[in-house]
Amino acid sequence: MSYAVPVTRPDPGETPELPVGEKLALLWQYVRPHRRVLAIGVGLGLAGTAAELATPMVTKEILDGLATDASLQGPVTVLALLLVAGTFIGLIEGILLGTLAERVILTARTGLVRHLLRVRVSELDDRPGGEMVARVTSDTLLIREATTTTIVYGSNGVISIVGALVLMAVLDVPLLLTTLAVIIGVAVLAILLMPALARAQEEAQAEIGHMGGRLEGILRALRTVKASRAEERESERIGAYAQRSAVKAVKAVRIETTAWTITGAGVNLAVMLVLGYGAYRVSQDALEVSGLVAFLLYLFGLTWPVMMLTMSLTALQSGLAAAARIHEVVSLELEPVEDDRPAPPADSEAAAVELVDVRFGYRDGAPPALDGVSLVVPRRGHLAIVGPSGAGKTTVFSLLLRFIDPDDGVMLLDGTPYAEWPLPQLRGRIAYVEQDTPLVPGSLRDNLAYAAPQADDAELWAALDVVRMTERVRSLPDGLDSELSPTTVSGGERQRIALARALVAAPEILLLDEVTAQLDGLTEAAVAEGIRRQAERGTVVTIAHRLSTVLDADRIVVLEAGRIRAMGTHDELLGSDELYAELVAALRIAAHAPVEVSG
Repeated sequence: MSYAVPVTRPDPGETPELPVGEKLALLWQYVRPHRRVLAIGVGLGLAGTAAELATPMVTKEILDGLATDASLQGPVTVLALLLVAGTFIGLIEGILLGTLAERVILTARTGLVRHLLRVRVSELDDRPGGEMVARVTSDTLLIREATTTTIVYGSNGVISIVGALVLMAVLDVPLLLTTLAVIIGVAVLAILLMPALARAQEEAQAEIGHMGGRLEGILRALRTVKASRAEERESERIGAYAQRSAVKAVKAVRIETTAWTITGAGVNLAVMLVLGYGAYRVSQDALEVSGLVAFLLYLFGLTWPVMMLTMSLTALQSGLAAAARIHEVVSLELEPVEDDRPAPPADSEAAAVELVDVRFGYRDGAPPALDGVSLVVPRRGHLAIVGPSGAGKTTVFSLLLRFIDPDDGVMLLDGTPYAEWPLPQLRGRIAYVEQDTPLVPGSLRDNLAYAAPQADDAELWAALDVVRMTERVRSLPDGLDSELSPTTVSGGERQRIALARALVAAPEILLLDEVTAQLDGLTEAAVAEGIRRQAERGTVVTIAHRLSTVLDADRIVVLEAGRIRAMGTHDELLGSDELYAELVAALRIAAHAPVEVSG
C-alpha cells in the first residue's frame, strides 16, 4: 500500500523568497574572510588564461615561419614554455582553490552550528532536528561550490572569452562577427534556463531537509516504530520525500544538461560557420591559412571558457538556493548575547525567584499559557507544581530558565530583574532535569560533568551514589569512561544519570520535571532522599505527577488554565481544593486513606 505524504507543510518548513541581490550578498559573506587567497587564485587563473591566449598566436607564427623558411627555434621555445607554465599554474591554482573551498565550508558550518546552538528554544520547536542538520551538511556544500567555482572559474571564463574575442578581432573581424552572433544566441538561451534551474535545485534541497527531519525523528522512536510494525510505512513515508527530491533533482539535471547541450551545439555551429566562411575568405585572399588556423584554435579554445562560465552559473544557482535556506536559519531569533558582566549583587533577604503578575502566550490570538501568575520560590525547600495537561507547568520552567521571556510582568532572581542578569550567570544558578532525560553523545563522564566540566571523580561518584548507580557504573567495561548508547543504559538508568548530572553541578535552584517516573520503589526512595538533602541547602522545584513527590514537597502550587488555583501542603489541598483532589484520584496517587471527591 502506498503511503503518500501531503505536499502542504507548515510555515516553519518554507524557505522565504529573497531578491537575487540579497542572496549574492549572503554568498559574499562567506567569501569575504578569504578574499586575499581568492584574489591570488584569480590572479593565477588569469596568468594561466594569458598563457592559453598566447598559444594560438605563437602557433600562427610557427606556421608563417614554415611558409617562409624562417627559423622556428624561438617560436617553438616560447610555445613549449607557455605549455609548461600553463600546466604548472593550473596545478598550483587547483590546490589553492581546493584548500580555499574547504576553508569556506568550514567557516559556513562552524558559524551555522554556533548560531543554531544560540537560537531561542521556541524558534526550533516546530522545526525537525534532521532538517537543521541538512542545512549544516548538504546546503553548506552548495555554498562552497558557489563561492569558489563561480568567482574563480567565472572570472577566468569571462577573461578567456573576452581575450579570445579581442585576438580573434585582430585576426579577422568578419569571422568574429559570425562567431559573436552564435555566442550571443547561445548565451541568451542558457540564461533563460537559469531561474528554472534555481527553483528546481531549491525544491530538491528542501525535500532533502524534510527527509532528514522525518528520519531523525523516526530513529529516535525506533523501538516504537518496530513495536508498531510500522517499518514499511515509515520507509514509504521517508521514501516519498526522497522520491520528490529525486524528481526535482532530475528536473534540475535536465535543465542543466540542456544548457550544456545548447552551449556545445553553439560552439559546434560556430566552428562550422567559421570553417565555411573562413575557407571562402582564404580563397578570396582576404585571410591567410595560418590566420584561419589561429582563429579556429581560439574558437576551439572558447569551448572550455564557455563550459567554465556555464558551470559557474549553474553552481551559482545552487548556491543562491542554499543561501536562502541558510539565511532562514540565520534569521532565527537568538537568545540575549552572552557578555562578561558580573552577576548582580545577591539580596540575601529576597526570594530565590519571584514571578509578579507574569503573562505569556505562545501564539497571537491563542489563550495565554500563563495569565497573571505571581509566585514566590523560597531560597530553600521543595516546591511542587501540579495541574492538568496544558495548565502551564512546563511554561513556568521555560521562563525560569529564560528559554522564553514573559509578555508582561516581572521575574526576579535574588531580587534583581531577570533582564539584568547575564544569561550564563543566570543559568549557572539553575540545573534542569527534563522529563525525557536526554543524554548527550559521549561517555558517562562527559554526561555527568556536562554542566560542571571542572568536577573531579570524587564528585561524580558522590552524585552516582545518591541515585544508586555506583555498582552499575563499576560493572561497565570502562567505568566512567564507558560510551553511552540506548543499549548501554535503560530508561530508568538514563533518568538517574540525568539527575546525577544536575547534582554534580551543585545548583542553587534545581528544576525537576518528574524524574522518578521510571524508577523502582527502592531507587525512588533513595533519589527522594537525595532531593530532600538538596532542598535543605537550596531550592528544588518539581513538576509532580506521583505521590512521593507531592508528599515530600514543602509547598504545592496547583495550576489550571495558566492561573494559580491554589497553594498549600498536600493535606491542606486535599481537603480544600476539588481539582487537586480529582488530580490525586485520577493519577492514583492517593494518601494512605481513600480520597473522597465531592461532587
